[in-house]
Amino acid sequence: MADTSKTSSGFSHEKIETNNFLMIVLILLVIAVGGIVEIVPLFFQRSTTEAVPGLKPYTALQLAGRDIYTREGCYNCHSQMIRPLHAETLRYGHYSMAGEFVYDHPFQWGSKRTGPDLQRVGGKYSDEWHRLHLNNPRDLVPESNMPAYPWLLTSNVDDETIGAHMNGLRKVGVPYTDAEIAKAGDEVRGKTELEALVAYLQVLGTAVK
Repeated sequence: MADTSKTSSGFSHEKIETNNFLMIVLILLVIAVGGIVEIVPLFFQRSTTEAVPGLKPYTALQLAGRDIYTREGCYNCHSQMIRPLHAETLRYGHYSMAGEFVYDHPFQWGSKRTGPDLQRVGGKYSDEWHRLHLNNPRDLVPESNMPAYPWLLTSNVDDETIGAHMNGLRKVGVPYTDAEIAKAGDEVRGKTELEALVAYLQVLGTAVK
């Protein structure tokens, strides 16, 4: 009877399982091949590389708000990924689509939901509601465990770097024009970080109805 305990390359199961280095190399190889097979085709699917109809790049103020959202770690508690399940869409709205995030670098999907999903929060509440909520969440939601962010009201957006940020995003495919980049500093000058963050929250998910 043929010996089936050896692979075609002459490696036995025993040799692989008792050689730590070889085991690590083979595991990494399997992971790499699996990752390539799953990820590479996505770069050639139109649904993952083309913007959904109506999607526009963030304005200078919205982009500044997104930077603040990232800086303050909001993504650690709030997902921007709505799964295509009935219960999900009933609670949060239309499921998330890759085409909504083609201008996001990096995207903020995540899966953590200490707080509610924010993907469809745009237009759900007024600007004033968001301002009060960010200043002290318990004024509106007594049971909230979200921290307050009162310093956003007294800190102004950095108007000197926003243009360079937009220029960098243009290099990776975000269709900003020269005019939009040139006036970016003027658009955010004198704006508080709170105003910027609210502007970002109010645009989330509004491209998909």
